[in-house]
Amino acid sequence: MKRAGVRTAGTRPPLTLALPALLAVAFLTLPLLGILVRTEWGELADHLRSPGTVEALKLSLVVSFWALGLSLLLGVPLAWLLARVPFPGKALVRSLVLLPMVLPPTVGGVALLLAFGRRGLLGPWLESTFGIVFPFHTSGAVIAATFVAMPFLVISLEGALGGLRPRYEETAASLGASPVRVFFTVTLPMVAPGLIAGAALTWARALGEFGATITFAGNLPGTTQTLPLQVYLLLQDEPEAATSVSLLLLAIAMGVLIALRGRWTGTPSDRRPRPAPEAGASDTGSSDSGLSESGPSESGPAESGPAESAGPESAGPESASGDPSAPAAAEDKDTERWALHAEVTGFTRLTLDAAPGTTIAVVGPNGAGKTTLLRALLGLTPRAHADLRLGGEDVTALPPHRRHVAWVPQDGALFPHMSALANTAYGLRAQGVARAEARREARTWLDRLGVGPLAHRRPTQLSGGQAQRVALARALAARPRLLVLDEPLAALDQTTRAHVRHTLRTHLAGFGGVCLIVTHDPVEAVSLADRVLVLDEGRALQDATPVEVTRHPRSPWVARMLGRNAWPGTATPEGLALSGGGTLVATDPPPAGTPALAIVAPEAVSVHRERPEGSPRNVWPGTVREITASGSRLRVLITSERAPDLVAEITPQSAAELGLADGVRVWTSVKATEATIVPL
Repeated sequence: MKRAGVRTAGTRPPLTLALPALLAVAFLTLPLLGILVRTEWGELADHLRSPGTVEALKLSLVVSFWALGLSLLLGVPLAWLLARVPFPGKALVRSLVLLPMVLPPTVGGVALLLAFGRRGLLGPWLESTFGIVFPFHTSGAVIAATFVAMPFLVISLEGALGGLRPRYEETAASLGASPVRVFFTVTLPMVAPGLIAGAALTWARALGEFGATITFAGNLPGTTQTLPLQVYLLLQDEPEAATSVSLLLLAIAMGVLIALRGRWTGTPSDRRPRPAPEAGASDTGSSDSGLSESGPSESGPAESGPAESAGPESAGPESASGDPSAPAAAEDKDTERWALHAEVTGFTRLTLDAAPGTTIAVVGPNGAGKTTLLRALLGLTPRAHADLRLGGEDVTALPPHRRHVAWVPQDGALFPHMSALANTAYGLRAQGVARAEARREARTWLDRLGVGPLAHRRPTQLSGGQAQRVALARALAARPRLLVLDEPLAALDQTTRAHVRHTLRTHLAGFGGVCLIVTHDPVEAVSLADRVLVLDEGRALQDATPVEVTRHPRSPWVARMLGRNAWPGTATPEGLALSGGGTLVATDPPPAGTPALAIVAPEAVSVHRERPEGSPRNVWPGTVREITASGSRLRVLITSERAPDLVAEITPQSAAELGLADGVRVWTSVKATEATIVPL
C-alpha cells in the first residue's frame, strides 16, 4: 500500500498547473530571500543589541502578550458563542469579527481613534470617568494589536469547536456538570490544538502590528514604538539595521508557523484514531491487565497504585475479583428508588410510566423517534419536550446537568484527555464529591465491571468492549435516577457483546432507577428488558413484555427484527387480504375489515421445486433471491408476484437436495395454522 501523500508513477501534475504554482512560490519567496541576502551578517549582533532595538523589542513583547491575554479573555467565549449558539444575525456578527483581518491596518487605526480617541465615541467618557487615555500610551498599542490580532484566535478556535461533536459536552452535562464546568474540563481540553494554534497566530500578528498602532497610538520611543515601528524609522537612516531587525521578525514568524505545522484550525482530540487491539487481546478487561502499553507518564499517583493491580489476572469478564453481583446487590439494597413518569410531546408523542428497577428496551425503525425520546428526557432537543417526574421530583424545568439523567451514547463518548479512572469519577466530581472519595467510588465501579486494572489508561488505549464498560461505569457512578443507553453494544463484536450484556444485566438488577435502552438487537431487547417499547413515526405502537412482543409483534419492523415474516393487510373471513396484493388463509382471523398483521415464522415456510399437493392452504410460486447462513441453518429470501417477499429457514441438506441457488424457481407453502394474525 502506498503511503498517503507520496506521488506514484503516472500521477505527474500537468505543466499548465505546475508552472503557475512554481511561479507563485518564487514570487512569495523572493522578498524573503532579499532579506537574507542583504543582511549584514557581521553586524547583525550589533544591530540587534542597539539600545533602541532592545527597547522596542521589550515593548513589542509586552504589547503582544497583553494583546494575547485580552484576545484569550474575550475571543475564547466569542468563538464558543459563534460555534455553539444559534442566534439571529450570526453571519453578520461573524463578518464583523473577521473584518479586521481584511481591513487595511491604517483604516483600523482611524476607526480606533474615532471610537476611543479623545474626541471619539467613548474616549471623552473614559477619560472623564476613569482617567483612561489610549492614544500615545502603551495601552493604546495593546488595544490596536488586540483589534487586528483577535480574529485569528476566534476563527481558529471556532473551527476547532465546529469539528468537536457536541455529544461529549452533552454526556458531561448528563453526568451533572454545569455548562461552565463542561466548558473548562471537556470542551477546552479537547480543542486545545485549535486554541494553541489560534493563540500562536494571534501573538505573532500582534507582535508584527504596525499600521493600526502608529495611526491610533502614535510612535513614541519607550511608550508605543514597537519593533515594526522601529524598522520603519531605521529604514530612513540605517537601512542595514532595518534589515537585521526585519530578519528577527521574520525568524519569529517563521518559527511560529513551523511549530504549528499547518494546523490553523486545530484538530479536536476526539479525532485521533483508536489503535486496534493486539492480536489475542481480550475485551473483558482483566486479561488486559498488563501495563506495558502505557508508561508512568500516562497516570499520576492517584490513578495507579497497588490497589489497581491487586486483582488477579485470571479474573473473569465480570469482575477483577469475583462475582460482581454480590457487592453490587448488597450496596444497592439501601439505595433510594425512583419511579418514572414522562409525557413526551413534539415529534415523539407518548406517555411513559415505569416502576423503580424497570428496564425498557426502545425499538423501532430508523427515524422512529427513539433517540429523540432519549434526548427529550435529557432536555437536549427542541424536537420534543418531556414533562418528566423522577421519584417524587418534577425535573421538567431543570437543565440537563440537574436532572440526574445519565446518558451513554453509542460510542461511549469517553473524554479522550482523561484516564478511565478520571472519566468514571467525572460525574461524582461534578456533583461536589471530594476527589479522593470520587476516585475511590469510581475504582469500585471499574472493578465491578471488570476493567479496574485499566483505570490508568486513556480511551485510545482501550478496546471497544473495555471502553464501553468504562462508559457504563461512569454513568452508574454518577448516581443517576434515570439511565438512558443509546445502542450501547452496537459497536462491539459478538463475543464482547455477550460479555458486556451479561455484565449490564447483572448491574441493572440492582439499579434503583429506570433504564431505557435503544437497541436494534432482539437478543438485547429480550435478555435485558422487562418491557419493550415499540416506536414508529414518533408514536408508541406497543409497550409490553418481551414475551408478548415476541409472540404478537404489532409492527412489521419488529417482526422482521425478530426474524419473522410480517405482512400487513386487512382481515377477511378466511384470513388476510395483504396490502401488497394476494391473500393469506389463516385460522381464527379477527373481524373482517380489521387492520392486522400476519406473522409467519421462517421455519413454518416450506420450499418445493414442484407445486405441493395436500393440505397447505397458502401456496405461491417464487424465485430464490438470496441465501444466507443463520447458525446451523440457511435463510432463503424468495420473491413472488402473488405474495410479499418471504424468508424460509431450512437445513443445508434440504437446500442441497432442492438445488437452491440465486434465480432458481421454487414453490412455497404455509399452513393456515402456522399463520398468526395480530390486530393493529
